Amino acid sequence: MIKLDGSQGEGGGQILRSALTLSLITGKPFRIENIRAGRRRPGLLRQHLTAVEAAAAVGHAQAEGADIGGTTLVFRPGHLEGGNFTFSVGTAGSTTLVLQTVLPALVGASQPSVLIIEGGTHNPAAPPFDFLQRAYLPVLSRMGPQVQATMERPGFYPAGGGRLQVAITPSQTLSPFVLDVRGEVKRKVARAMVAGLPRSIAARELSVVTARLGLNAEDGSIETLCNSTGPGNAVLVEIESEHITEVFVGFGEKNVSAEAVATQVAEEAAVYLASGVPVGPHLADQLILLLALAGQGSFCTSTPTPHSKSQLATIEQFMGPVVKMNELGSGVWRFSA
Repeated sequence: MIKLDGSQGEGGGQILRSALTLSLITGKPFRIENIRAGRRRPGLLRQHLTAVEAAAAVGHAQAEGADIGGTTLVFRPGHLEGGNFTFSVGTAGSTTLVLQTVLPALVGASQPSVLIIEGGTHNPAAPPFDFLQRAYLPVLSRMGPQVQATMERPGFYPAGGGRLQVAITPSQTLSPFVLDVRGEVKRKVARAMVAGLPRSIAARELSVVTARLGLNAEDGSIETLCNSTGPGNAVLVEIESEHITEVFVGFGEKNVSAEAVATQVAEEAAVYLASGVPVGPHLADQLILLLALAGQGSFCTSTPTPHSKSQLATIEQFMGPVVKMNELGSGVWRFSA
């Protein structure tokens, strides 16, 4: 049995989620201690518990210690099987992180799957639905599996109440991908979303983003969401290049001005554009696992995040050193398998 220490690396939920995914794929059981020891509220929160429950359901697995606040978990996978599943976080916890726990396993299942996941769709410190749909899934789809994701209802923090539907057509083999160069930047657009809040907030955000990134007025749009359970706001920048699309997002918060939210996301996008790399730091966190599963391929990114390093270390525990990380210089790093 593989033994993991959840306090290592970034000290959050990444090690747990990666271990669940890899256990389903490899069939290897694991025991993890000190779950989320580096966080203000250690142990399993509702979001992480839902990820465990989802992994257990699709993998016919046994999970010992799957309790709110639990800091030790033993997970023994059975046989992986696609099908129709519904998972509810029950809070504003991230639906996309639950999805990303089981998706890499289900794309290799022998049957198609349809997932309904309820909870938060736009959460701080988690990939929003738009990132999943426009940046992550296109890379996965070029590897062979086809994944169609629909946001039936948005869910902002803290109310939650969002709902995703995801249809998965699996592939028994994964084609490698190579993302070593970005290619020509074809399109840069900004979108500000508001739910239960004045459109003026979105207009102020777009004014900042378009000015900072040199966008034309027609490159910005406002989306008013009418079916959200609670109020919320997000501003997104999408950069479509020849070989990849990247998405950057900022979330509205109480006592934080619209201008401050927009400045943060505009700066992230500007740093990415200046770096010249194809893969941004958050997408890199997710692509490392796909690289390992394909067994070959590569991508270039900026300085790896703590999440990326935790991902790499966890993969090595289950699969050996299948992914290498090398610094090319000038802040550019290359991951290869």
